[in-house]
Amino acid sequence: MKDHALLIVDDEQEILRTLDLTFADEYLVFTASSGAEALSILEKEDVALIIADQRMPGMTGVELLERSRHINADIIRMILTGYTDTASLIEAINSGRIYQYITKPWDRRDLKVIVKRALESYTLTLENRRLLGELQAANERLKDENVYLRKEVDRELHCAEMICDSPAMRRVFDLVERVVDSPVSLLLTGETGTGKTLLARHIHNRGPRSAKLFVEQNCGALPEALLESELFGHKRGAFTGAIQDQKGLFEAADGGTVFLDEISEMSPVLQVKLLQVLQEGRFRRVGDSVHRQADVRIIAATNCDLHAQVAQGRFRADLYYRVNVFPIHIPPLRERPEDIPTLAAFCLRKHGRKLNRDVTGFTDSALHTLCAYDFPGNVRELENLIERALILCSGSSIELGDWLPQPSAAPEGMSRLELIERDEILRLMEVHQGSLIRVAKELGISRTTLWRRLKHYNPETPDDPDTAD
Repeated sequence: MKDHALLIVDDEQEILRTLDLTFADEYLVFTASSGAEALSILEKEDVALIIADQRMPGMTGVELLERSRHINADIIRMILTGYTDTASLIEAINSGRIYQYITKPWDRRDLKVIVKRALESYTLTLENRRLLGELQAANERLKDENVYLRKEVDRELHCAEMICDSPAMRRVFDLVERVVDSPVSLLLTGETGTGKTLLARHIHNRGPRSAKLFVEQNCGALPEALLESELFGHKRGAFTGAIQDQKGLFEAADGGTVFLDEISEMSPVLQVKLLQVLQEGRFRRVGDSVHRQADVRIIAATNCDLHAQVAQGRFRADLYYRVNVFPIHIPPLRERPEDIPTLAAFCLRKHGRKLNRDVTGFTDSALHTLCAYDFPGNVRELENLIERALILCSGSSIELGDWLPQPSAAPEGMSRLELIERDEILRLMEVHQGSLIRVAKELGISRTTLWRRLKHYNPETPDDPDTAD
């Protein structure tokens, strides 16, 4: 299979035969004795290169090559001529309409080299166009994916917004609605795992800066020097390893939002530099003398008492008042147990899709036990528990099992979880008048398993479970 096709155009049959013999071993060769015949071939065949005689009756070579461009703009165009000083030929070459002219007589070996190089250029042009097309298609897919991901994020955030069955969370979202369109700085407070990052993203996506970047940085995750470079950028040579100029998060997020998590961990030096950004909207890269501007909204977060940090001299009072313009406190999960069933169902759907598990819900006893737990790790701990439960679950519903949290010891020599489980079993035994069959069915466990748990909680339980029915 020959890679390329050539079209030889000349009104002299001897020249056509000579050039056909020259190239027939390497390429598919078409021949034409006039410009009109050549155009007819070009309309039907995929030709990569034309070699045309300049002096032909009816249509000159330059005219033919000019008309060929309207059929295939990429085709390589060469002209055969014995008159190298003609004005039309020089003009055609200078305007780029002709790749090269070949004088008569020509050297066969030189001509083959010229054609080979021309076809390499043709192949490269087509490959570049293909790659450009793939890049454009990839960019379009990326745009579509970004739109999809934004919709997914918005959907997830909308779901999270709707998880406010408790009065405490309804108050949080009431505050958010009042401040979402404002440029003021926000301070989100709450224990670890309560969802401060999620709420910050929600505020950004609901506000007027949503088309710009949302960037986040944990201020306790990096040492001072690296954190300064991460936030403000650096000049080439500012420190070992700084091999080029680098933008910081404030420059990258210009027009958007910078979320500073655990802001209480920021060093006094960086507190001063952050204060300058808040007051003047400007900063300097590490190692640079030039001030740069950045229009960003700052949302800070902390899980500690920042006011107490100010009193202890660990956090600047002026910075505290700048970031604390509008504080929003996210209550811990133990103070809003009404949200646990909805949150658990949300996490179940989210991780069920990720793990490809068709689990529809929780048994009543599993959900009751889950709601009775105080979740020291808050929503993050709940989400981790649901993911673990999905991995361990073998049915369509999540049952009581080892996935449940194991809290510290409680009175009576039992863990708090064991007490919760015992109380739930005893409650159901009372409801069902001591029927092991009905209680086991409601708990989603076997009758024997239920009896073993009763025996664990009350050693005086009869050895034969049948006598308990």
